[in-house]
Amino acid sequence: MMIKNICCIGAGYVGGPTMSVIASKCPEIRVNVVDLNEDRIKKWNDENVDNIPIYEPGLSDIVKECRDKNLFFSTNVEQAISDADMIFISVNTPTKTYGVGKGMAADLKYIELCARQIASVATNDKIIVEKSTLPVRTAESLKAILDNTGNGVKFDILSNPEFLAEGTAVDDLLTPDRVLIGGESSERGLAAQKALVEVYAHWVPEDRILTTNVWSSELSKLTANAFLAQRVSSINALSELCEVTEADVKEVARAIGTDSRIGPKFLNASVGFGGSCFQKDILNLVYIAKSYGLHEVADYWEQVIIMNDHQKRRFAKKIVTRLFNTVSGKKICLLGWAFKKDTNDTRESAAIYVSDYLLNEHAEVHVYDPKVKRDQIISDLLVLGNFSKEELEERVFTYEDALSCANQAHAVAIMTEWDEFKELDWKHVYDEMFKPAFLFDGRMLLNHDEMTGIGFQMYTLGKG
Repeated sequence: MMIKNICCIGAGYVGGPTMSVIASKCPEIRVNVVDLNEDRIKKWNDENVDNIPIYEPGLSDIVKECRDKNLFFSTNVEQAISDADMIFISVNTPTKTYGVGKGMAADLKYIELCARQIASVATNDKIIVEKSTLPVRTAESLKAILDNTGNGVKFDILSNPEFLAEGTAVDDLLTPDRVLIGGESSERGLAAQKALVEVYAHWVPEDRILTTNVWSSELSKLTANAFLAQRVSSINALSELCEVTEADVKEVARAIGTDSRIGPKFLNASVGFGGSCFQKDILNLVYIAKSYGLHEVADYWEQVIIMNDHQKRRFAKKIVTRLFNTVSGKKICLLGWAFKKDTNDTRESAAIYVSDYLLNEHAEVHVYDPKVKRDQIISDLLVLGNFSKEELEERVFTYEDALSCANQAHAVAIMTEWDEFKELDWKHVYDEMFKPAFLFDGRMLLNHDEMTGIGFQMYTLGKG
């Protein structure tokens, strides 16, 4: 099968960057990225490429290189489906907020809608690629819908989960640890798998392209995120123990990270993990385990989420207790709102939950983030449902620079590890704050001794 035309349904954090890199590396393939969100597509097509809806280092350069040559962004979903040899499904699969599996199971309504639209439009055989993170055996449901259209079109289903880290997504796409492609073992299934292998082989060494059955591929994505999140929760649990025993979690992490069996990655204690994947995928894994009656397995993985929620709460509580058990009417400066540096994604960011806790304690929350706008901050807090928009507009303040945000603050808390916060004139920050000046490092970004030397009442996670 020679792939000449690719369609991707979904122009979000996965679909946009992935298709941009494919277009860049496969100039002979026409790549159409489609989405029903007109505003999002308009931003992808903005003449000023810096205004594309997703901030990832290096992404705007790739879009500028390929857009309107072999990379196109459109709302014409049906035409793109009709023209495509291969269709990537890259739509949102949020956690269900209703019905059976509420709060845990993945909501697959957008996946099903895609399948039904493909089935209604397609007039020739197509390869369907699951790019969204999905529960194991979702491909079975897709095939059941697609194979019952009655129009004689044949569909081959592949699983090709993404393993992108926001902030490094372009590098992850250009030099991946692995590309995973799951397919059926039938003759057609193997041919479809080979067609996708050949797309990635334009730039990925073939020894890094792994082929499995569909079910292993689907489960591998959930498992990868669960293992990474587990490491974060594990080191965060130890950070609390370090604080009461006067150990230093950085030193502990370095000591265990030198063990080749453990390794140093994902051993940085923090205020808690965020992002669209970790919590959602673990909850999905928990739900799947429970649905098969594997309650001990479910309890094991659920503890990763429990620990993460605890870390966010205890950080917020630490701010209150250090400020003499009250933050009512006090200006608390939060530096960073995105869930990690080098992205404008705020989904499940620890800053949201810490802010909500502080607002409940009647604090004034003042926020600066270099890539997140005020509207997004207010929207994130509204989702929790504890305050009206009018209340948030009155009690949440946002700034265009960090120094203004910290001016006349009672406390500063680092919520996102943006590099610019390392270079901040912390002596100036201290001079302009109320005294005693409290500094809470939720990302272990700063030198603890240097900050105390300046005069800060310093709290660093995991340091006694």
